[in-house]
Amino acid sequence: HQITHSGEKPYQCSQCDKAFSQNSNLIIHQRTHSGEFSYQCSQCDKAFSQNINLINHQRIHTMEKPYQCTQCDKAFSRKDVLIKHQITHSGEKPYKCSQCDKAFSQNSNLIIHQRTHSGEKPYQCSQCDKAFS
Repeated sequence: HQITHSGEKPYQCSQCDKAFSQNSNLIIHQRTHSGEFSYQCSQCDKAFSQNINLINHQRIHTMEKPYQCTQCDKAFSRKDVLIKHQITHSGEKPYKCSQCDKAFSQNSNLIIHQRTHSGEKPYQCSQCDKAFS
């Protein structure tokens, strides 16, 4: 437990540069390299390396949304999505553009905005030369 406070990550993956503070997290990570997906969905062909990912996935089939927003009537199948949603109620905008004074509640909106500065247009039409940000 104390390793989590020190920031030390003594468990190094032998196949990439990732390191972990707990051996159990390294074992889970190594499944991404081995292709081991031992958690199989009973409704479709998808399989997962972690049980929590299977549980989250199965909510697609059951339509279960156990994470309820306390500010409005919206509910979500995953807790991380609820947390992102709740920022919309607080008005907090933690994602700030480094080139202008704009700020955003979601990182994905900041990434899209930054393309106005860079001119990047990563989405190319397959029928013509037109590209979109």
